[in-house]
Amino acid sequence: METGIPFPPLSPDVFSLNLFGFHLALRWYALAYIAGVVIGWCILRAAIKRPALWPAGQSPLTAQQLESYVTWVVLGIIIGGRLGYVLFYEPGHYLTRPWDILALWTGGMSFHGGFMGVVVATLIFARRHGVALASLADGAALVAPVGLLLGRLANFVNAELWGRPTDMPWGVIFPGAAAQDCGNLVGLCARHPSQLYEGLLEGALLGTLLLVLAFRAGALRKPWRITAIFLLGYGAARFFVEFFRQPDAQFVTVGNPLGLAMQVNGWGLTMGQLLTLPMILVGLWLLARTRR
Repeated sequence: METGIPFPPLSPDVFSLNLFGFHLALRWYALAYIAGVVIGWCILRAAIKRPALWPAGQSPLTAQQLESYVTWVVLGIIIGGRLGYVLFYEPGHYLTRPWDILALWTGGMSFHGGFMGVVVATLIFARRHGVALASLADGAALVAPVGLLLGRLANFVNAELWGRPTDMPWGVIFPGAAAQDCGNLVGLCARHPSQLYEGLLEGALLGTLLLVLAFRAGALRKPWRITAIFLLGYGAARFFVEFFRQPDAQFVTVGNPLGLAMQVNGWGLTMGQLLTLPMILVGLWLLARTRR
């Protein structure tokens, strides 16, 4: 028996054109990356125009340095996100077909890999330009939820990264394999819209909290505080939503099609939870430092 909300008629393409035998398309996922970077740049530009928000009443970046830093961040997201997916999720496939690593248009990006890419880009930029690392990290953490929100909305539009089967009234019947691969359940099944859960918790709620703390409560004047709260907030939200999100197929235990555990560890954690634990621990350590 079919229960749940049918997936709306959404296309993964904003538009597509066929010109002279070439297919050109702008996908919502790509637009989410672009919009996230632009909105993040606007928020940071507004913050550096208010020196009183920062330690010692001095903005850590000039407008020209901010533009350069955004370029570094974009490269960190793309390179780190792709390599993270390759190493964390499908190393076997890319070991035999290394040329597929460059095929970004086929999908496959990891948040944790993109996060590490931004960390490396921030470290190098701060060192090369003599910018305070703590303030630069806090600025990046402040705007990160914007990209997370838009990215999760794009995941929903693409009908990917869906959740586990559910009989809750807001369950969504995603198209394709999501509606069929439901273990012992009969007929089409609804799944948790886990992309929307993540967008709400990691993006909207966490982003609003960080903006209020930064612009109203003076949190940017405490080096590393915004970074600590972002790590804790994202880590807790992602760890929680993983209980409702369907793990990647390569991590589903044999004989357990609903993906309640992983083959690679004995604790019943998904890969997302496993990668999130270090973020939570670092966030707790940083928060303890800022409270001294």
